[in-house]
Amino acid sequence: MAETLVAHLEDAARRRPDGPAWTFDLGAGGCTTWTFGDVAATSASYAAALAARGVGAGDRVGVMLGNTADSPLVWLALQRLGAAAVPLNVRYRHDDLGHVLADSGARLMVAAPEHHELVRSAADLTGGVEVLSPADLEGSAEPAPAADDPDAVVNVQYTSGTTGRPKGCLLTHRYWTTLGGSMVEEFPRLGADDVMLTAQPFHYVDPQWNVAAALMAGAHLVVLDGFHPSTFWAKVREHRVTYFYCLASMPTLLLRMPPDPLDREHAVRVVQCSAIPPALHADLEARWGVGWYEAFGMTETGADIRVGADEHAALVGTGCLGRPAAHREVRLDEQGQLWLRGPGMMLGYLGLEPPFDADGWFPTGDLARLDDVGRVYLTGRLKDMIRRSGENIAAVEVEEVLLAHPAVRLAAVVGVPDDVRGEEVMAFVVAPGADEHELARWCAERLAPFKVPSRWALRDDLPLTASHRVEKARLRAEAVRVATPGTVGGAR
Repeated sequence: MAETLVAHLEDAARRRPDGPAWTFDLGAGGCTTWTFGDVAATSASYAAALAARGVGAGDRVGVMLGNTADSPLVWLALQRLGAAAVPLNVRYRHDDLGHVLADSGARLMVAAPEHHELVRSAADLTGGVEVLSPADLEGSAEPAPAADDPDAVVNVQYTSGTTGRPKGCLLTHRYWTTLGGSMVEEFPRLGADDVMLTAQPFHYVDPQWNVAAALMAGAHLVVLDGFHPSTFWAKVREHRVTYFYCLASMPTLLLRMPPDPLDREHAVRVVQCSAIPPALHADLEARWGVGWYEAFGMTETGADIRVGADEHAALVGTGCLGRPAAHREVRLDEQGQLWLRGPGMMLGYLGLEPPFDADGWFPTGDLARLDDVGRVYLTGRLKDMIRRSGENIAAVEVEEVLLAHPAVRLAAVVGVPDDVRGEEVMAFVVAPGADEHELARWCAERLAPFKVPSRWALRDDLPLTASHRVEKARLRAEAVRVATPGTVGGAR
């Protein structure tokens, strides 16, 4: 099997040069479809243009582009040269962009023109950076054969930063081919007949692994300009999508959309999702008539644990993550923390000591339990436990109860300092039409009294990362500032 994504691309371009590889659906901007031949030729041309500007093996190049074909084309072009992409959040401002540029050491940037002024301003803190637009890469000749070291770093992929400043994960060709290959060789067994869909921003890891899996499967990948709950399923139907992945708040937001007579008129055979709310799992399947399969992975480790077709029916609503993928081992330490081991993980964090132990195990920070047949269940996070009057409370348990309330669209639970109890439970909730008294009663009927939030912040929205996870670091900081009893901060 080919050991780099570029080798898989070139193989697909030889076998199916006119087959559809990508469709970019930009909403009002229309749809553009790229064949495997188009992708191979254009990414090679981009590589030539970057090589002409001195980019070579081991270099790091910032990429600040939206959900257009240029994002994966530049990524594949850099892979051809043995260079690493540093994907940058297009929502970054001066300080967070400056941090990533300084930390990564990038001295060249490919950015959409609207970001150039910001990039130059932020880069002044690091000694400057050359900024190119995708248009500057067009029209070059094909470069020399692609680099073929499977252990070369092709991404410095910064984490979402939900609990601190982003860190750069060093991801190799082998990371991507292990992840993509597992999606082809194991469940969901993606193939050339599949139409995949992704709706997340390309600086985030999910659209990139969708590109990797689609290239390895020979599948057609549809990319939306963003995640829009009100139109998502219409796009799924329009493009005859057979597979998509979502996570975090996405399933809840989709389920809160008004029912549509066409809800079951689609071609989807599998939905994989991380953090399916257990109380909503059966409702998701009943509404759209397709199985939703739990999956667990991390930027640091790739695709790790998943529910397969044979066990799915028995696990709906249990919160079970499934079993480890064929390339992954799991174990728990004395605290109940989940550790992972196996090929295709990151090499480490840029500029930091590798987080692996002497035997190659990676600590996830997640607390878990294993059942008697080796299936994994999350029970919380080491950094997301609340200690109230000597009792340990997993924030995720309270969040799951809140998300089961029919009015709740988003919920995040954090601990706030308390002079008497050590910490109190505070809930940030988006729940149109509900108030804190109703939500507290709902929790009290379903949780032990010590787990029921005593402090509430009712909001019109919550801050989200690119992966549609709530930015708890921001909420914790706010909760500490306003740590007084009652409803706080923007109550309606």
